[in-house]
Amino acid sequence: MNDHDRDSPRHLDVGDGTRAVRAGLPAPVKNEPTLPGPVFAAHFHLPGDVEGPYTYGRDTNPTWTLLEEAVGELEAPGQDVHTIVFASGMAAVSAVLLSQAQTGDTVVLPDDGYQALPLLRGQLEAYGIRVRTAPTREEAQLDVLDGARLLWIETPSNPGLDVCDVRRLVDAAHAGGTLVAVDNTLATPLGQRPLELGADFSVASGTKGLTGHGDLLLGYVVCGDPELAARVRQWRKIVGAVPGPMEAWLAHRSLATLQLRAQRQWANALAVAEALSGRAEVTGLRYPGLATDPSHKTAARQMRGFGSVVSFTLPDRAHAERFMAALHLVEDATSFGGVRSTAERRGRWGGDAVPEGFIRFSAGAEDTEDLVADVLRALGVAGGGG
Repeated sequence: MNDHDRDSPRHLDVGDGTRAVRAGLPAPVKNEPTLPGPVFAAHFHLPGDVEGPYTYGRDTNPTWTLLEEAVGELEAPGQDVHTIVFASGMAAVSAVLLSQAQTGDTVVLPDDGYQALPLLRGQLEAYGIRVRTAPTREEAQLDVLDGARLLWIETPSNPGLDVCDVRRLVDAAHAGGTLVAVDNTLATPLGQRPLELGADFSVASGTKGLTGHGDLLLGYVVCGDPELAARVRQWRKIVGAVPGPMEAWLAHRSLATLQLRAQRQWANALAVAEALSGRAEVTGLRYPGLATDPSHKTAARQMRGFGSVVSFTLPDRAHAERFMAALHLVEDATSFGGVRSTAERRGRWGGDAVPEGFIRFSAGAEDTEDLVADVLRALGVAGGGG
């Protein structure tokens, strides 16, 4: 361990804000920037034998290296982990499942997870991999776990916001020789650390809350086992699902404000959820941070923050569309986790088992009073009350 390693956030007992601000920064060099700019290179000088860390742009890149170190520090402080960044969240998800399972294996997926998972299920089955599914709530995946090669957990689930007990599932899975991957997109590393809960992989879309500005696509996988990680990295090399250096640099730059963004977003999400809880036209309200939420006790045991997303249902499609049209501070967009609040009537996409009036709401970093007032005003307009 060199002097810089010893002083880096990975090896210091520091808070989340300090860690986010300094994660992955190289040792300071006189007259050089704190965070070097993106390295745009398809190939590197390589005389003689093939050696050294950087050879060809599909394999490695110095800008990825710094970002991967930073993400690893946030996901697993103090641990030696392996991080692999990808061009998108789904590239990361696919890499874990398709690098760890083979023909004849069984994987377990949630049946209430991200809407692209059914597409991935079809691809797994086309390769001769058996797929079982069960809901996230109440650890229902335990009932279909026997003999599986890999268990995929999404908690909180998207868009329904159910939460499962990760440690309970991990213990049961590992007892049967099953690997466990946790989709940590909604919580972010500040809200939940799957590897500390025993998971083999923490996987996320960095497009969402991690980077938080809605201006790039990114995914990542963090793993403590070097052999498992090597399979994921080899899969990235084979399929070429690599992030551009500019996207990687923008992501690393954005990490410095992660705690600041998350704290405001989580506070706003809770305030919006509390305001919605008193509305007669709102049903099915879910936010793990609400003391009345069905998942709150489980979430409070394993999460350090409850995320930026609130879900609820309005009486019907027309009512939901009136609500969306009446919002002034909330963008009608399909992503979440950004500094600007977004929401959508989720049923417009198909693929999610939600009512026509179901709204997925992502709280941004606006002033809390302004955001809550905008939501309540739009509800009044949608209901014909003003």
